Order: sequence, then C-alpha cells, then structure tokens
Amino acid sequence: MAHRYAATVAWSRDGASFTDNRYSRRHRWSFDGGIEVPASSSPLVVPLPHSDPSAVDPEEAFVASLSSCHMLFFLAFAAKAGIVVDAYEDEAVGTMDKNDKGREYVARVVLRPRITISGEKRPAAAEIERLHHAAHDHCFIASSVRSDVIVEALPTVFA
Repeated sequence: MAHRYAATVAWSRDGASFTDNRYSRRHRWSFDGGIEVPASSSPLVVPLPHSDPSAVDPEEAFVASLSSCHMLFFLAFAAKAGIVVDAYEDEAVGTMDKNDKGREYVARVVLRPRITISGEKRPAAAEIERLHHAAHDHCFIASSVRSDVIVEALPTVFA
C-alpha cells in the first residue's frame, strides 16, 4: 500500500494591494499532527517587507527535509548495528544554481552531520561512512530529487 502525505498551505491577501506585487508572501503550513508553521518566500527572492525572514521558506524546508530524512535513516541503521548515538546535529546548506533552461533550482545540498557516540562499541570512520552511505541510499527525499546531495560527515565525537 502506498503511503500518503498531506500538508495544507494557506495564504490570504488580507486587504493588501495585489496587482502591484506589493502583497505579503507570509503564509501558513499545517500538518496532520496539528502543528502550524509560519512560512514565507525567502527574503533573498522577495525583498522585505513582502517576505518574512522569521518564517520558514520553501528552500530552507527542502534542505531540512533532506537532512531530517538522512538523519532518521542513519539513526535506524546505527541502532541496528548496536552503535549508541547520543546526539546528531547537521548544519545542512543548499545552494541555488540555474538549470539547462536557465531556471533557478536548488542544485546542491551539503549535509554536514556531527555525531556523538557513547557506549562500548566504537566504530571506525569507515563504518560511520558506510552508515551514511546506506542512509543516503534509503532516504525517500534524496531519492525523489535531482539535486546533488553530498554528505560531508564531520569527525565523530565519542563521549
């Protein structure tokens, strides 16, 4: 059976002028668990005051989705291998470029996970790299995009 995922994206003009392109890009994302996330266009794309830098923009959400998916698979594979992960932090970065039609897209996402491991099992760097490779291969989001997704794992910390 196919899994189905849904989100509601809602925006309102709130009386602002529209055809002069001076309307707010601020909107709301709602998810099935009840959480609502303030969203907006990126201020790098739509200048202030028509965007909201405190809200999540689609490009940031895309990068976060790739990072989160990779992390969840990494944690599952580490647990299965008997490796105790205490912390996982990734400062992922997406970079825009132009495609062959001259349109901008998120061309590259670099994941930079830093993992803290405790317990008796102290995996070698090659084992950590294997787990990252498996996580990337299994990540639903990475398998769904044409962007290059690069994993540059930072040195593992042993607690």
